[in-house]
Amino acid sequence: MTSTTATTPATTLLDHIIDTAGALFYREGTKSVGVDRIILEAGVAKATMYRYFSGKDALVAACLQRRHDRVMEALRKGLEKGPADGVAQALSVFELLHVKGGSPDFRGCAFMLAVAENETSEEVRAIARGHKDAVLAMFEALLPAAWPQRATLAAQLNLLYDGAMAQILIQRDAGAALLARDCAAVLLAAAANGARAR
Repeated sequence: MTSTTATTPATTLLDHIIDTAGALFYREGTKSVGVDRIILEAGVAKATMYRYFSGKDALVAACLQRRHDRVMEALRKGLEKGPADGVAQALSVFELLHVKGGSPDFRGCAFMLAVAENETSEEVRAIARGHKDAVLAMFEALLPAAWPQRATLAAQLNLLYDGAMAQILIQRDAGAALLARDCAAVLLAAAANGARAR
């Protein structure tokens, strides 16, 4: 096959391969999409693919890292457009998920899906853990530093967030994100009351 992107700068070509593979992996699964399919869809030569990636595992890891970067950036931008108060921002994370989960392309958490399909890959697990830790840290950073059990509360919010993603995937109902938000609001109100009572 003749590559249609041969004159594209190397960084842009690399991005193109990762974006193409990432979309295919998310839509169809990492196990069912082979390297030859990615080469065909990306319109690159096999030699080009293997110049950037030693194999499929390395490509899966690169796609997950790219998705992590994009998800965290989307959350950051979404929070910037929302309320200034950290507690209200924590609730707005679930509202952002509601919008995202309403897309017909939404298949749930890409990191959970990747780990389920690549159980033996420690690299995939490490990236997935890093992503989940980053979301947890985001929730914790939004909560008032003076609140007791702040880390535990952030972990509870994180669990609600993951559970909502799973429910949206299974039930095909983005309303799960709003139900999770309402549960989070109860937890946050209790924490605020507890902090005031100290």
